Amino acid sequence: QVQLVESGGGLVQAGGSLRLSCTSSTRAFSWYTMAWFRQAPGNKRESLAAISGTGGRTYLADSVKGRFAISRDNAEKTVYLQMNSLKAEDTAVYYCAADRKPSGTVSYSADEYDYWGQGTQVTVSS
Repeated sequence: QVQLVESGGGLVQAGGSLRLSCTSSTRAFSWYTMAWFRQAPGNKRESLAAISGTGGRTYLADSVKGRFAISRDNAEKTVYLQMNSLKAEDTAVYYCAADRKPSGTVSYSADEYDYWGQGTQVTVSS
């Protein structure tokens, strides 16, 4: 069982930045593809970013390209989501997810992730 704990959410003004962190309990963190999703009230869960186990391959959704970046530190068993130029429509609960996949694989589908964090709220005021 892999446990994931997100942190770094909060209230920020439009145009501001936040960095979300997601720390894993697993020793084999580098075996796991990691991803970030978000869900706003009344909306479907939206894929934002994913990163392969070694960090060599990433995916970013078109809606956040140029503003968000995903990275990981396998020694710290942590994945990050740097969010810049935040907009009111970025307000949502942000989740990290993990799944063991073949080396170099990234996926943007929520159905392909077995492990999820509890979520962290991001609120952007306009």
